Amino acid sequence: MNGLTGMEKFSHLEDKIYLTIEFAKRMREENERVAKEMAELRKANLNLEEERNRLSKKLEGLMTERDAIQLKVEAMLDAMTMLDPEVAEAVGR
Repeated sequence: MNGLTGMEKFSHLEDKIYLTIEFAKRMREENERVAKEMAELRKANLNLEEERNRLSKKLEGLMTERDAIQLKVEAMLDAMTMLDPEVAEAVGR
């Protein structure tokens, strides 16, 4: 048999209840901290997604510009090779 009195058992139960309450408080605080961190991460992710889209559009514009310049340079080289055979030799045409 245990030998604990009714008051000792009650005190032991009271201690367990207070420990459980403290644990619940810590879990609630941790949950709030994690929820706040998750909201911040979602916002950061959204900002990064917007930046990625902006850079993707800029890259697309630069690639289009590069292609246009490349076509112009090729047209100029073609025109130069028609005028001077030495230029054709130099550019490998």
